[in-house]
Amino acid sequence: MAQSLATVGIYLVETLFTLYILTILLRFLLQTVRADFYNPISQAIVKITDPALKPLRRIIPGFGGIDLASLFLALIVQTAAICLIALLLGGQIPNLLLVIGWSLVGIMSMVLNIYFFAIIVVIILSWVAPNSHNPAAVLIYQITEPVMRRARSIIPPIGGLDISPIFIFIGINILKILVIGNLAAALALPRGLIPWV
Repeated sequence: MAQSLATVGIYLVETLFTLYILTILLRFLLQTVRADFYNPISQAIVKITDPALKPLRRIIPGFGGIDLASLFLALIVQTAAICLIALLLGGQIPNLLLVIGWSLVGIMSMVLNIYFFAIIVVIILSWVAPNSHNPAAVLIYQITEPVMRRARSIIPPIGGLDISPIFIFIGINILKILVIGNLAAALALPRGLIPWV
């Protein structure tokens, strides 16, 4: 029974914290690409993240158009999630510096995953609902377009077919192997501690 409760607790921590980290990182990306602030989804993301971000912004200012407070908040939330999971597993909280390192790996991996899945959605929408004005579709397009534009400038469409997403996927997977995988190994990140790594 105790084991089942611990498993449920870990599941809830992973799910709720992952959703909140995803929301924080989406806010960071939307600000970075100067997405439509008045989009209803942007407004919802702002409402969800503002209570924690406003106090942090007094301490951590932005730098060069980069919202450092959002990144710091994502790091805090990821660190808290790892500590809670360690406690639920019946262990002790590992060295805090090590946990922060694991959190950085988790955040970098989630950003790559956001782009991976957002580009898949853009591809599907281009077939199913091109020129869609759905608020979610517009935001996904705004997040991915800067990366897609750079890829298209290197690999132009062939016969009207845009193959640049294939090379973006290859780049994301190479980053996952070379950067995320090697960092996770170097920091001895326990397998499964951060589900998306």
